[in-house]
Amino acid sequence: MPLTNTAAKIHDALTFPIAEVPEYGAVQEIAPGILWFRIPLPFQLDHVNIYLIEDGDGWAVVDTGIKTKKAIDMWETLFDGPLKGFKLTKVIVTHHHPDHIGLAGYLCEKSGAPLLTSQTAYMSSRVISLAPQDFGSRYYFDFYRSHGMSEEAAGLVAIQGNEYLKLVDNLPPTFLRLLLGDQLTIGKRQFRVFTGDGHAPEQIMLYSEVDKLLFAADQVLEKISPNVSVWAGEPNGDPLGHFLRTLRYLRAEIPDDVLVLPGHRRPFHGLHHRCEELEAHHEERCDRIRAACAENPHSIAELVPILFTRPLDPHQMSFAFTETLAHANRLIRRGEIEEIEREGKKFCQTVA
Repeated sequence: MPLTNTAAKIHDALTFPIAEVPEYGAVQEIAPGILWFRIPLPFQLDHVNIYLIEDGDGWAVVDTGIKTKKAIDMWETLFDGPLKGFKLTKVIVTHHHPDHIGLAGYLCEKSGAPLLTSQTAYMSSRVISLAPQDFGSRYYFDFYRSHGMSEEAAGLVAIQGNEYLKLVDNLPPTFLRLLLGDQLTIGKRQFRVFTGDGHAPEQIMLYSEVDKLLFAADQVLEKISPNVSVWAGEPNGDPLGHFLRTLRYLRAEIPDDVLVLPGHRRPFHGLHHRCEELEAHHEERCDRIRAACAENPHSIAELVPILFTRPLDPHQMSFAFTETLAHANRLIRRGEIEEIEREGKKFCQTVA
């Protein structure tokens, strides 16, 4: 999601110590014992960042990429080239989205390394994999239709469980749970485990106080905001509230001078500025919804073009819709708008 004009002013405060991103198939050192490379994705956001942390006589890997032939071929190219002879000691997955967990099973099987992740990430992936038909149920379709989504877009959202199976390899039968407040030793480094919410539940982040490094996953990215969406299984959920609360927590607990190593795009300095920027971005979108609902009631589908002015294909529409719903639910939770129902359809209006 691009920045608003208001938020873009804060972005000037970010600095990028690494001028160039690594080409596909190349590995770049970004700190002693920390390597960075990228795995391609078949989406508009066309890559995911992968990090290696020196771990004794081997390397711990942070995130894995998506299960596509192109991504697996890239891993094989790396293992035959710049990573030749590297031993993986740990496969650390930050959250259950396919671009981060998709090849965890492949890497664990190939290397014999254990999987480390949150219980939520592991169980979420297993639930989707074991019962993808649940995501195509009539309830899911009707839920999105009740908020004004078109039949085409509702049908797309309803088959996401089946799509997930194509993008995530089978997970190993066991894992080591990472939990907020844990201390994780990787080689000579000690990492404090943080978790974030909003983009994905219990998303893992790793903070080294000594080295001033934060592996931030998708919680804090430069230039773009991670998707923050309501899903039909928790229709009244407040993921945007969880996301904003996590940003405030990071600002309170982690100093501004850390090097942020995100799940996508470039590493940067300026954590606190970026958190403030993201907060301003989402508050501005809440302002748009509140202003629209002050004029007359709107369905979520009618609010989408108010937040997303560019043309959207059905796939993009599904994410735009669920993110718009997240902003509406935040305003409902704050008591600034309310949901009403007319002829089986749901609408949002300002509270009288």
